Amino acid sequence: MYTNNDILFPHSAIAALRDQRGPEWAALVDEVLQLPETHERTLALMLTMIRLNGCNGCETDSFRAMRGCDNCAMQTLKRYKPKDEKLLKLFEKALVDVRAYAQKKKGTPLADLVIMQPE
Repeated sequence: MYTNNDILFPHSAIAALRDQRGPEWAALVDEVLQLPETHERTLALMLTMIRLNGCNGCETDSFRAMRGCDNCAMQTLKRYKPKDEKLLKLFEKALVDVRAYAQKKKGTPLADLVIMQPE
């Protein structure tokens, strides 16, 4: 009766996002799908979707949650009006935020899980 839903946007829902926007977005999704779940770019894409979808305010018994995270995210991307350049800027901002968090919390178990891409 109920779907298996998560509290925040899950890694398993990333693949469903590939064809929801243009070629640059699809390339980003393809790239992230090749990376580990704890890679900074993977986490940044997940954070981007958490922010866009409004996952923090989602209740597990809400209509959105019952439909599942991938359906919610696909609908969000379809309804997102700005061009893909703006969406990719949101991703870049999330990447900066992930890097800043990992640097600030360096030495803690959670921050140490983040795989940073060499510069």
